[in-house]
Amino acid sequence: MKKTVRLEGLGCASCAAKIENAVAKLNGVSAASVNFVTTKMVIEGEDARMDEILTQASAIVKKVEPDVVVRKA
Repeated sequence: MKKTVRLEGLGCASCAAKIENAVAKLNGVSAASVNFVTTKMVIEGEDARMDEILTQASAIVKKVEPDVVVRKA
């Protein structure tokens, strides 16, 4: 399953890379990418775990960039 979310307020390319690397390491994630220019994050992972993956990914975003708002794209 592939999910896309928008990272509103993402203002740092380095932070985008940190988020991408951390999300890619989550259990059940097969691929993750963050596009700094479009502020979109695409996560590919197991269907059954996607809700949990999205929750963990949001927590990672908040830890790296506290002011960023994660929304459905």
